[in-house]
Amino acid sequence: MSLKRIFVLLCAAAISFAVRAEVPDNDKIFAAINDSNSEYYYPNLMMRYKAGEPLTDEQYHYLYYGYAYQAAYRPLNDNPGMTKVQNIMARIAIDTPSVTDIDQLIAACTEAMEYDPFSPKLLNIMAYAYGTAGDSAREKVYADHLAAILRTIATSGTGIKEKEPMHIIFFSHGVDFIAAKGWNQRKGKIISREVEFIPFEAPKNKLKGYYFDYSRVYWNKPDDYTFKRERTWQFNNLKPREYK
Repeated sequence: MSLKRIFVLLCAAAISFAVRAEVPDNDKIFAAINDSNSEYYYPNLMMRYKAGEPLTDEQYHYLYYGYAYQAAYRPLNDNPGMTKVQNIMARIAIDTPSVTDIDQLIAACTEAMEYDPFSPKLLNIMAYAYGTAGDSAREKVYADHLAAILRTIATSGTGIKEKEPMHIIFFSHGVDFIAAKGWNQRKGKIISREVEFIPFEAPKNKLKGYYFDYSRVYWNKPDDYTFKRERTWQFNNLKPREYK
């Protein structure tokens, strides 16, 4: 079974088990992640996440959406680490990478995750890199993170109606969510100031695409900021998309 197929199966399984919708309550999340007595106190959650400690789905929910309140959350800024990851992925042999390539890839992903710690594509690549390096423990940590983040997005809304969108904190996460199912998508359409519709290349069970709430991306948007879409490399179906 190919590496790509393994990841698609893992991601699809993670999404298929997401049955309980939990639309993010911004006020509730903000209060909990700033309460030092709460199990969702953000510094502790992030520390546990980076250490690879087990977290519940509820803790991932507060961790993912709580990131939008952190000083490090700058979804419209350039991510130098991601550029390095793209360059490395463009030149290495995926099936037979050198030790140096893998070491450089892990370093670049680590840098990129300082900007986007929950990127499905980066979590995917980290799992691949550590698995290739023979570090099964860390491979599992990143694979578990990947599955949990996909479940978090899946449980934030149905995604099948504009009024029931799934909630994302980076534009690229919507594309990654669809790609993780093994599906191809077409160019997204901005439906409103908060919702984007990403159509599938071909309908899936009569479903033509998913709606995503991207409103958090705009919370700290500079007044003179404009957007353009750019598509680049692909790995295990997870494609980066930059908005500038």
